[in-house]
Amino acid sequence: MSYPTLYNTVKNSRFLYGFLKPVANWYTNISGYRQLGMRYDDIIAEESTTVQTALERIPQNEYDQRILRIRNAYQLSTRNEILPRDKWTKPEEDIRYLFPYVERVAFEEAEREAFEAAKIIRK
Repeated sequence: MSYPTLYNTVKNSRFLYGFLKPVANWYTNISGYRQLGMRYDDIIAEESTTVQTALERIPQNEYDQRILRIRNAYQLSTRNEILPRDKWTKPEEDIRYLFPYVERVAFEEAEREAFEAAKIIRK
């Protein structure tokens, strides 16, 4: 059974979408990760086994770019600096490269859990 989600409710309502989209953009800009040249998926915590498995599945060049962005952001933050405005991550560049992998791993883990919890009844 599928339950309505807040995301779908907001996305389908022109009023809610029009009201909340500027707030979401403002929050994204004030969070500061784009000013350091990072993408949204770069700030996902890696402590979760789901995220660690997803990181193993992304292409090597994407993983290398992620590490480079994180290192550059770390160096900038230790010097209390931000990138020049023309080098900030633009909204069209801030794509979710890791999320599809995390979603797939979470689905596989839930499927494995359901399979392991299945009871075998013999007649």
